[in-house]
Amino acid sequence: MNTMTLWHISGWEFAALAAAALLVGFSKTAVSGANTVSLAIFAAVLPARASTGVLLPLLIVGDVLAVLTYRRHAHWPTLLRLFPAVAAGVVIGTLFLVWADDAVVRTSIGAILLFMAGVTLWRRRKAEAGTGADAEPDSVTTRSGRVKARSYGVLGGFTTMVANAGGPVMSMYLLSAGFRKLGFLGTSAFFFLIVNVTKVPFSVGLGLIDGHSLLLDAALAAFVVPGALIGKWAVNRINQRLFEQLVIAATIVGGLQLLLR
Repeated sequence: MNTMTLWHISGWEFAALAAAALLVGFSKTAVSGANTVSLAIFAAVLPARASTGVLLPLLIVGDVLAVLTYRRHAHWPTLLRLFPAVAAGVVIGTLFLVWADDAVVRTSIGAILLFMAGVTLWRRRKAEAGTGADAEPDSVTTRSGRVKARSYGVLGGFTTMVANAGGPVMSMYLLSAGFRKLGFLGTSAFFFLIVNVTKVPFSVGLGLIDGHSLLLDAALAAFVVPGALIGKWAVNRINQRLFEQLVIAATIVGGLQLLLR
């Protein structure tokens, strides 16, 4: 695997990865899906395939911190409904990574980022129209809700396996299912912890995680923790609208950079 070690990264590149790791922690406890910016940074600094393996352990660290923060607010019927479809998406994504070379993965990540930006814009418009006002997310019990769960589950599993970019997909699904803020954060925390841990054997088998990548993770994990603490402090104070606009803009720039690289 062509993973860059800590010693092959310049000071500026490490600073960029550290900022991305900080944002991983922040996204896990404040704005789910904001780590698409981290994905763009990692894929720009590291080889595209290798970047997914380096980023995965950092996401798991953030997931653990999010679960510890919001564990009482998870909605397990929704999680159980999603997991079979997500598993299918992860398998499809794994097969894609077996076939795809670094250039294809980089282009795919760029396209996924641009798609995620469109998803986020659509999600914000739905939220402004009043989606998510119900206290209990009951749409998972209906036929249309089951179809929606399967569709989003497969797409979320594929995008999270190929590019660690399942956040915006699941964010859109959870909001459309009627979740309030704490239920949203608690459910997504458990969802991504379970899914990301499940992805580890696949990533190891594909050679995306090895001793070199874990060494870099050890250096970057220290930045995930303060990011999560900042997110916990900011979740009820942040100007969500402005932040999402900045995230969308950065995601579009990151996606275009990867496509044109």
